[in-house]
Amino acid sequence: MPAKNSLLKQKKTFSNWLTNRYQLIIRNEENFAEKTSFGFTYSKVIFFLGLLFAAVFVVSLFLAQTLLAKWFDPRFEQMVLNRELIDLASKVDSLSMEVDRKEQFILNFQRVLRGDTADFKTPAEILKVDGKPTIKPNELKLAPADSQFRREFEKSDLALITFTSVKYRELQETFFFSPITGFISDRFDLKRGHYGVDIVTKTNEPVKNIADGTVVFASWTQDSGYVMMIQHKGSLISVYKHNAELYKKVGTFVNAGEIISIVGNSGELTNGPHLHFELWYNGNPLNPEEFVTF
Repeated sequence: MPAKNSLLKQKKTFSNWLTNRYQLIIRNEENFAEKTSFGFTYSKVIFFLGLLFAAVFVVSLFLAQTLLAKWFDPRFEQMVLNRELIDLASKVDSLSMEVDRKEQFILNFQRVLRGDTADFKTPAEILKVDGKPTIKPNELKLAPADSQFRREFEKSDLALITFTSVKYRELQETFFFSPITGFISDRFDLKRGHYGVDIVTKTNEPVKNIADGTVVFASWTQDSGYVMMIQHKGSLISVYKHNAELYKKVGTFVNAGEIISIVGNSGELTNGPHLHFELWYNGNPLNPEEFVTF
């Protein structure tokens, strides 16, 4: 019984300690004049201290996860390194794809420079399916009526209108600047593998661009010396070989009639100062004399 009364007395004392009202008075130290006063209880003090602690804890946690993470979070540096590795891997993949495209682009132009006709199909190859001939060439015979019609057609003026002229009509209607003025020493001939024309002119004569375009190749080659290739609209490419000096770099946009090089005698496949000029359309060589006046 005395122990129970003692416990009740302690609870009552603690409750009174929490709920008793106190007043904090601030006085002037010199004249003891009252400046201000605050009324409080220990329960309110404990409550507000709890709120302050919770607020400080939340703000500290937020800062530790954001602004102060690099100082307090041991995983922060690792996460940053992981993000950088992911970005670098993405850039490497993009660069790898870009390098592959550029290598393929360079290989295609090297094929053009070498005059490689591996992709050009002859009539005999067209008759093959999976490498096997479907129809033998000697089996392709015209009927007598067809032969007579062909002979009459070839004698008429309509024979001058070929499929080639229709295919390249857009190019024939376009005006091209002459790259140089001179006389043609060697003409276009597919049978000999000569895919352009050789123009002989005065020494140190400037070479001009035939139409607006972008330089896609400007470098030295063993056979053709200093070579420049310009990409024009409509999948048209002009090629200038055996130059003495190149004035434009790859990626440069050049206007029609603008000077791009100087006539020379560079490379192994040359026997004197001249310009070897080629035209390629959709990967096929064209006779420059049909489109450009020299």
